[in-house]
Amino acid sequence: MQTILILNSKGGCGKTTLATNLASLYATGGIKTALMDYDPQGSSLLWHSLRSNDLAAIHMIDANKTQRGLTRTWQLAVPRGTKRLIIDAPAGIKGGGLQDLVRKANIIVVPVTPSPIDIHATSAFIKDLLLTGKARSLGVHIGVVANRVRRNSPHYAPLHEFLNEQKIPFITSFTDTENYIRAAEKGMGIYELPENQSVLEREQWLPLIRWLACPESPPQVIPDFPKLSLVSGGR
Repeated sequence: MQTILILNSKGGCGKTTLATNLASLYATGGIKTALMDYDPQGSSLLWHSLRSNDLAAIHMIDANKTQRGLTRTWQLAVPRGTKRLIIDAPAGIKGGGLQDLVRKANIIVVPVTPSPIDIHATSAFIKDLLLTGKARSLGVHIGVVANRVRRNSPHYAPLHEFLNEQKIPFITSFTDTENYIRAAEKGMGIYELPENQSVLEREQWLPLIRWLACPESPPQVIPDFPKLSLVSGGR
């Protein structure tokens, strides 16, 4: 099973958008998928509650609240045969909590929004992820994506420089479009919208899909449209 952790201590960077879109992508591709929500706001849980039974099934796990009568191990259990587990992590996580989540993961995706403050905060968080979280020593792959990017957004030169020093790939950028809102309102992902209406989003997701399938290789931005068969790579 491949476990993908969507993580950043900074709130408002679009972790849930990434987590829910990845879950729906894999599920739509015929891969048995679970989505685990650690966020107190329960945004992934809300998204899943809006999802139609006609769409590909995703097993939802509420990891934030302890349920009476259940052990923590039973509550967080993933169904047998699950191939992808997507974890939507809470903001502000650090210390032992950060270490526990990192140990669960094969891959960590860190979203960052295009503001100088967020870029600085993300750089500091990645240092903590490497030092406190011990991600690299545990063999966990880390990649960064730019999220909620608008026209005339500032350049990411300082972040690129920092990531190059740490040998962490900057994978792709996601434009802030209305399609993400339209999909979320129905508990859907970008890949469940008509292809001719989500051309830009699909093109921007392709480098992340390819990297997740083979995180040992550098991400490549390829200007074609992703096929769902691409999601079958990985562990």
